[in-house]
Amino acid sequence: MLALGIVLSLQATASAAELVGFSDHRFRPGTIVIRNSEKRLYLVLRGNRAIRYKVAVGKSRKAWTGHAQITAKFIRPAWSPSSEVRRDFPHLPNVIEGGAPNNPMGAAAMTLSNGNYAIHGTNRPGSIGRAVSYGCIRMANNDIQDLYQRVGVRTQVVALP
Repeated sequence: MLALGIVLSLQATASAAELVGFSDHRFRPGTIVIRNSEKRLYLVLRGNRAIRYKVAVGKSRKAWTGHAQITAKFIRPAWSPSSEVRRDFPHLPNVIEGGAPNNPMGAAAMTLSNGNYAIHGTNRPGSIGRAVSYGCIRMANNDIQDLYQRVGVRTQVVALP
């Protein structure tokens, strides 16, 4: 019954997400696994299954690997460029308000314990499936909204090469 509910929910809310087999027993249900080389994020479920989302990952030498956890969740967050982004794009304002069309955080964001990184939506849906960010994981806005509802603060996140 649970699997059927997940499939129905995915069809209704996140057309890019897929329910797939997942048999990597290193990861417990509830863990988010990012496979940078695939440009996919997996939310591990029970029964050797996962919800798979297409994502954008960090560009060459900017993608992170390792372990983190979600530290906070935000709907329509404001965005402040990191010092590295500001160095590359000095014309950016100090803050872009949440919901603004030029806000790169999109519909929602979940910050991670590993520094200035987050899993977030995007105002550039064409970037999904590419290695383009400064380390954050970008998702289509409907997908971040779906994932946001499924996970909480302290959810474990593992990023693999």
